[in-house]
Amino acid sequence: MRVTFGVLGPVTAWDGAGSAVALKGPRHRAVLARLIVARRRVVPVARLIDDLWVDPPQDAIGTVRTFVAALRRALEPERPPRTPARLLVTEGPGYALRAEHGTVDAWCFEQAVTDAANLPPREALDRLEEALGRWRGPAYAEFAEEPWARAERSRLGELRLHAVERRAEARLGSGRAADAVPDLDAHVAEHPWREDAWRLLALALYRTGRQGDALAVLRRARALLVEQLGVDPGPALRRLEADILGQARHLDPTPPRAEGAAERVWAQAATAYDRTVASGARARLDSTVSLLRNLAVTGGGGLEAAREHRVAAIEAAEELGDAELTARVIGAYDVPAIWTRVDDPRQATQVVAAAERALSALRPDTHPAARARLLATIALETRGSRSARGPQAARQAEEIARRAEDPGLLAFALNGLFMQTFHRTGLAARRDAIGAELVALSTRHGLATYEVLGHLIRLQARSALADFPGADGHAAAADLLAARHELPLVGVFTQWYAALRLAATGRIPAAEAAYREAAARWDGSGMPGLERGLLPLVLLSLHCGRQTSTDVHISRDLDGSTDWGPYEPWARPLVLLSQGSRDEAAKAVRLIPDPPRDLLLEALWCLAGRAAIAVDDREVMRRAHTELAPAAGELAGAGSGLLTLGPVARHLDDLATALRRPR
Repeated sequence: MRVTFGVLGPVTAWDGAGSAVALKGPRHRAVLARLIVARRRVVPVARLIDDLWVDPPQDAIGTVRTFVAALRRALEPERPPRTPARLLVTEGPGYALRAEHGTVDAWCFEQAVTDAANLPPREALDRLEEALGRWRGPAYAEFAEEPWARAERSRLGELRLHAVERRAEARLGSGRAADAVPDLDAHVAEHPWREDAWRLLALALYRTGRQGDALAVLRRARALLVEQLGVDPGPALRRLEADILGQARHLDPTPPRAEGAAERVWAQAATAYDRTVASGARARLDSTVSLLRNLAVTGGGGLEAAREHRVAAIEAAEELGDAELTARVIGAYDVPAIWTRVDDPRQATQVVAAAERALSALRPDTHPAARARLLATIALETRGSRSARGPQAARQAEEIARRAEDPGLLAFALNGLFMQTFHRTGLAARRDAIGAELVALSTRHGLATYEVLGHLIRLQARSALADFPGADGHAAAADLLAARHELPLVGVFTQWYAALRLAATGRIPAAEAAYREAAARWDGSGMPGLERGLLPLVLLSLHCGRQTSTDVHISRDLDGSTDWGPYEPWARPLVLLSQGSRDEAAKAVRLIPDPPRDLLLEALWCLAGRAAIAVDDREVMRRAHTELAPAAGELAGAGSGLLTLGPVARHLDDLATALRRPR
């Protein structure tokens, strides 16, 4: 029997015929819901007991076993006696629900929203209508007051609001602006702080010929934000108001015929290429990489596909034994990169090895640009590591590119140089200069994607230097270029930056909600090197940023079962301290490694220092103080454009004070 589960409303389960499965009492449902929240991970029995009861019964372990046994009978009624359960399994210290991905309505909803982001408007609208139709009420409805359900309910609720807005956007893109107005009107009435909803409502009104109503909506949004939150509307709302007043042409909907014409031209060109270029021609590999480069900036699915096929293209070029062709295939993939942790370390190693082989095989008279592109690739793909090869390759690529006077080559080399400016803390000003040069160079020569990169680099750097008005300007410029050139991933970074702005000004509840909304958008963005573990780290930074160095209290939502991803060594000591396990925390502090050389270098050192102070580990305190000293004038973590732990100077003072204390 294939069982499906519903949590987008009251918690329930259905059998293969669609009939409700009898789940018995509320605590049975609570156990099932708690296991679904864990997303196939093991939940220890001790944790289940803590979550189920404020005052556990004397035989709480036996009671939990009884609940589990009853659930197993209900979910697998045809399982023979004394055979192992396949769905609700016992593993290690607890239980896990091994539900398949397509059997939980919340997981299906998330996947549909992710898929819709990469579909044309009409197809996206169908997927989003289907996804939103899965909701039967508030998520985990009967467990609204349970701490263990709070984070997941909030996350799903935010994702639902995001889906409502993306559905409206799809309606606008499908030429159905009038259909979008009623739902958006109700949406902003219920959620008045969502600026993107106000933007969409105003745009929908404008496209239905109601310019006055559109401007009235924007003024209503401004009044609410100013009077209730004390903040001005963001760049997107301000820009839309100016565009409506100026009746900007880009606000008009794209006629369906224009979309059809683009599809027709694409199909005809692809057919002609297939017909005229021989199947084994080297030109096909050159064309493939150019296509992959464009594919990589279109969104999550495109980025993942581009990465997958990139290695195959390099391998095909190497098989032909042509070093210059291999160099072109490797070097042509000059996709601007802003995040300093590679998405696929294994693939990055393969690309670097192929680039080194190509460098060794090139003839002495090969054009210097081919060498520079290989070197820039090595600099990019070794980012975040402690290898000396990356900085060396970055400097060599920059030198060649400046001599060649090739703007595109120099932009690529500057991207590699940016990725190698994390060998110590406190280098935000250096990165700001690289970003400024990229913006100026790209503006002069029409390099749109590198102009966006330059603005994002400066957004990060100005944030680190506590210049948020400057960072705001770069966020707005990046968003404008992204809209003009169809670069959807840019909005992912600027949305996280908007949440950082709230955190930096002390609006913690609003910041937490904004972070959860941003994380929901990030699902399926094609950047696992950035996605995994980041939301818990950000939420940890919100807790730590408003506590003194001697306080270590974090949300129960952040614990040993949280997927911290690559940030686990720096988060774990603080989690243990929050749980009262000081001895275990002291052991974990001693094991803290030096953080990767990336955008979170200062933030992770601050977390290490904070934990070290709490357990009086002088060695780690000294390491943290030494490493953080060059960044005394920066905000910890803000250089990522995503989070902040406050001024580095405050952490340095706390460390210095703790080191002066007698043992």
